Amino acid sequence: MEKNPEFDDIRPYYDDEIAPVIERLLKNPEFRKVAQYMFPDKNWEKAEQLLQSFTNRRDLQYKLMKASVSELLSRTANGITFKGLENISKTTAYTYISNHRDIVLDASILCVLLAENGNETAEIAIGDNLLLTDWIKDIVRLNKSFIVKRNLPLRQMLDASIHLSKYIHFTIRDKNESIWIAQREGRAKDSNDRTQESVLKMLAMGGDKNFLMSLSELNLTTTTFSYEYDPCDYLKAKEFQQRRDNPDFNKTQQDDLLNMRTGLSGYKGRIHLQIGRPINPSLSKLDDSLSRNDLAKEVASIIDKEIFRNYKFFPINYIAYDRLWGKDFFREKYTSDDIKNFEQYFQQQLDKIDLPDKDIPFLTGKMEEMYAYPVRNFLSLLA
Repeated sequence: MEKNPEFDDIRPYYDDEIAPVIERLLKNPEFRKVAQYMFPDKNWEKAEQLLQSFTNRRDLQYKLMKASVSELLSRTANGITFKGLENISKTTAYTYISNHRDIVLDASILCVLLAENGNETAEIAIGDNLLLTDWIKDIVRLNKSFIVKRNLPLRQMLDASIHLSKYIHFTIRDKNESIWIAQREGRAKDSNDRTQESVLKMLAMGGDKNFLMSLSELNLTTTTFSYEYDPCDYLKAKEFQQRRDNPDFNKTQQDDLLNMRTGLSGYKGRIHLQIGRPINPSLSKLDDSLSRNDLAKEVASIIDKEIFRNYKFFPINYIAYDRLWGKDFFREKYTSDDIKNFEQYFQQQLDKIDLPDKDIPFLTGKMEEMYAYPVRNFLSLLA
């Protein structure tokens, strides 16, 4: 594996670092609680022996992380479908740029499905705002994640963005390893998946060529996640009202932990993942004499359309769209039982919101948006 000490502050752990990091984790009482949840069928001594048996990232990912994610999804999802393997090669590194639904599971699902189909897993971009403790940071770096530094002063943020971009280019070009990164900072809480141009500008910074050629080096390829149910929908709706009622509202670390825990343990229904087509052929058609700002807009639009094209819809999406914008446009797509299930589900989720001044119409509308926006975005392609 190519090594470069320049990136030691953000890179995943190397194989020769695995054993000492695991020993450090095993001494942490908070991690022990997590491990006992991960291995409910094993006593602590056996779980400890299993963890100590790993000496490289690949075994750790393929024998432990893959099994743990698969077992979790068997309890919290009703099947996963996967398409688009024909769009990628097993010997090529890609930058998978993705819509983002679940803090932890999106990239994990992609890596599990890649591994199950004989492809190499990807390194995962994760914001340091989610690395709330040293042991969480250790776990993600063991699992091929690299750190995106956030909430820095402007000058430091620019330096961190250049540093991150150089690492991504190094990983694709020199290590020949794929990357997973969200199309925007954080999740689109209303599911209106739009690529942030600032993310594209960051990705281009680490290349030594012009904007388009630097992006082309990264082999950008979309991944589109569709969850039938979002376990965090009520938490997102609650946050919308909190921000509406208090412009200075900021989430706490406990809020982030609750979102992570709810996303992992909550029921997700059916899940679909589609790998799109690499966008380099589309980039080659753009006019590179345009300004960087205009090119970033064009590239963002290409990515958005590819993501929109690859959504999978469920009755809840069509019902939410019709209630917000379509009247009965999709009436043939759902039954009376689907409507009844929709109403019961929404009531169940709204009941979980613990605000003293719950604005039910507002909260309902925000939850409907989360399920309706993907349909609206897909329809925009027809226009």
